Amino acid sequence: MHRVEVFLRHLSGWALAVAFWRPWRSGRARLLATAERVVVVRIDHRIGEALLTTPLVAALEKTHEVHLVVHPKCARVLEGLPGLAGLHPFERAWLWNPFSPRLRALRALCRDAVVVNAASWVEYSGTPALVARVLGAFGCVVGPPLGPARLLCDVPVPPRPDTAREVEQRLNYLSPLVHAPAGAMRFRAPRATPAVEALVAQHPAFAVVNPGGRLGERRVPTPVFAQAARHLAARGVVPVVTWGPGEEALADEVVAASGAVLAPPTSLDELAFLMSRAQLVLCNNTGPMHLSVAVGAKTVALFWQMPAAQWGHPQPPHVMVELTQEQSAAAMAQRVMAALD
Repeated sequence: MHRVEVFLRHLSGWALAVAFWRPWRSGRARLLATAERVVVVRIDHRIGEALLTTPLVAALEKTHEVHLVVHPKCARVLEGLPGLAGLHPFERAWLWNPFSPRLRALRALCRDAVVVNAASWVEYSGTPALVARVLGAFGCVVGPPLGPARLLCDVPVPPRPDTAREVEQRLNYLSPLVHAPAGAMRFRAPRATPAVEALVAQHPAFAVVNPGGRLGERRVPTPVFAQAARHLAARGVVPVVTWGPGEEALADEVVAASGAVLAPPTSLDELAFLMSRAQLVLCNNTGPMHLSVAVGAKTVALFWQMPAAQWGHPQPPHVMVELTQEQSAAAMAQRVMAALD
């Protein structure tokens, strides 16, 4: 069934790509040298995906006026981002309504600009390729030449052969614009509240332990987090267990098995504030991992059924720990505790 779905997606993608193909647009590449504005398109609703786009802003902020076009659910993640000239939520329904005032405003913004389709570099994604082409009708579209998307970009950017890191590959989209583009993930200065400020004041030495994650199959078993929390407490570091919507039972399980402190419900800013004040953050490979790195916290991230080489952040002080299903919970805990020391 999945193969049929992929086939139909590619078939419809080729049909749309042919309809929007403009082979005479090669002259648009001249805008790479003259454009003052860059509009980065990343239509994805996940927090981590939004944060992984922020290095592109850092890489361009000194040379260009940078705008982001994002999924409406991600606007709250990127609002107030340093170096960003404009943040523009995009509704997919606008694609099929050429008279939409907001679509027309975005097309005007992208006139004579470089529009970067910052979609996946390993798998064809049709919506961002189409959005970038529609918005960049009078600009220069840069993006990955995957499947039908190759007909929709004016300047194709193949992946780097020397790295699998997601951050480096996304920065690579800017290589036609900037020599050796470089930038790190970032987040706004987190807005604290009395509740989290009181928690920080009560525990001068604490670590954030976040056992949840959007996809349950990528969560490391809770006994591993409980053992790690006990290890932190033995070192004099108070483990504070944070949780998201629907993860209350998961957090309660870790607290009950470890004696850790249960954090109150937290907004994105409150979680970021706690992470920025913590001695370290222990979490799964999920959105909070990227948030922790973005606010500069020492991050110990646990990877289970996902490649750390692609999605991890191996630069110091962060530690990426790859675990396998063949390992027992006790063996996993031993590896995690070694990473915490």
